[in-house]
Amino acid sequence: MKQSLIGWSRRRFVQGITAAAVLGSLPAHVRAARDRPGELSGTDFKLEIANLPVNYTGRASNATAVNGQVPAPLLRMREGDTVTLRVTNRLSEPTSIHWHGLLVPPDMDGVPGISYAGIEPGETFLYRFTVSQTGTYWYHAHSLHEQTGLFGAIVVEPRMTPSAPPERDYVVLLSDWTDEAPLQVFLNLKKMGSYYNYALPTTDDFLADVSRLGVAGAFAKRDKWNHTRMNPTDYGDISAATYTYLMNGTTPSANWTAIARAGERVRLRFVGAGAGTYFDVRVPGLKLRIVATDGQEVDPVEVDEFRIGPGETYDAIVQLPEDRAYTIFAQSIDRTGFARGTLAPRLGMLADVPTPDAPTWLSEADMMGAMGGTGKKARHARSEYGASVDMRVDSPRDNLDDPGVNLRGNGRRVLTYADLHTLGGALDTREPGREIELHLTGNMERFEWSIDGVKINDAKPVHFRDGERLRVTLVNDTTMTHPMHLHGMWCELESADKTFQVRKHTVTVQPAQRVSFAVTANAPGRWAFHCHLLYHMAAGMFREVVVA
Repeated sequence: MKQSLIGWSRRRFVQGITAAAVLGSLPAHVRAARDRPGELSGTDFKLEIANLPVNYTGRASNATAVNGQVPAPLLRMREGDTVTLRVTNRLSEPTSIHWHGLLVPPDMDGVPGISYAGIEPGETFLYRFTVSQTGTYWYHAHSLHEQTGLFGAIVVEPRMTPSAPPERDYVVLLSDWTDEAPLQVFLNLKKMGSYYNYALPTTDDFLADVSRLGVAGAFAKRDKWNHTRMNPTDYGDISAATYTYLMNGTTPSANWTAIARAGERVRLRFVGAGAGTYFDVRVPGLKLRIVATDGQEVDPVEVDEFRIGPGETYDAIVQLPEDRAYTIFAQSIDRTGFARGTLAPRLGMLADVPTPDAPTWLSEADMMGAMGGTGKKARHARSEYGASVDMRVDSPRDNLDDPGVNLRGNGRRVLTYADLHTLGGALDTREPGREIELHLTGNMERFEWSIDGVKINDAKPVHFRDGERLRVTLVNDTTMTHPMHLHGMWCELESADKTFQVRKHTVTVQPAQRVSFAVTANAPGRWAFHCHLLYHMAAGMFREVVVA
């Protein structure tokens, strides 16, 4: 199994080399867009969405570009400014843009069917809102166009210049690309949930376990997984079987490079722009000083590695001890591939690129939650008992200090949510007046995803009372990790004892885990709440939230 996984990584790497060669034959504006993503700043932005020919794998394909660029231009805004964004759709089908993490009026949020009808072909939609935050955010289509490249970063500068800004400041967009049409990817997953999972246990794995554990032990190892109709390597839906992993729109072989010299402090603004991928990020030889997540400053914490989910952002400060190259390495959660770039004093320098770690099986805690019945008993809705739900966790674990599958015990200091503490404390010190418990549910082989066993088309909205402080508790009744994104309001993540931990707009919920966050419902209107794995959202893990 390890050989096949590494084989896929090498194959995608070779394809990247081919793509780099083909790139030389592409039009100049395409090469420039790939090599030097543009930047727009100020208060008035014009964005034009159109198709763009690209080649990431040695095969010509089409992406969805903004102003002729993939990724879309970096937008620099300033805290307190009112910005106007004129978005023109040059596609032959409707599209949209959502300003992920920015608190905007509900009709400016950019979610078709909730915020507005979307942007029709040939139409220009005018977004206007006041920017009340600072930090790293991003924007993207709220449709399958996100998979084809319609996303870009947003940096909101503070009104007052920081007293000691870093010498260098870079955005690092991590994404996944497939030459397949996104709808075809979705249909493949509907045919078989493990369509792209090349890490399924094999006969060779079974025979190896027989030699190590005996026949009875080998069968016992698989028995619980067989009863749950799941597999122990279901880390993600889509692998390097079809994905090429990109850093700022660049393949690993093309080696996106950020200039930095010895002694300089460098701010790296990581954006999890993968449609279906969690990335585990490290810079071998350097410590990462995490100073912000989802645009919110945190007490600095020094780590070797961190996991970033679709929708999340993390800001890290690094300092080069010497004038040499360092690899920025972001391997996929399933270890089938990676995105890669370089920090170096000049272009053309290289550092060793790590081999992706070997994957491990999901643990019993990922399947069953708290062992021995130590977790709080979950309440399952009647709607969870049906063909669309193949797993229910009765005693979910509530620990935030678990780095997650394929990161446990790797010998590196890995960031966890327990390490994160937002500066300044909670925005609202009121104790939540009520609690809403929602279960993340699904049938993996059927690729059906839902909340409380109900898909979005069959679900009633979740109601928040205007001005109330409430607690939302999420219970993950699946063996997959879900990044849950609430639009329009902050999620103030709580520790197991219900004390404030960290402020986020996208909260990762690990398998068989219970996570709670407090919300101040101060944004009247209709909002989206959904899993940010694009195909899970499309399959039904989505709710409308109404604040009134």
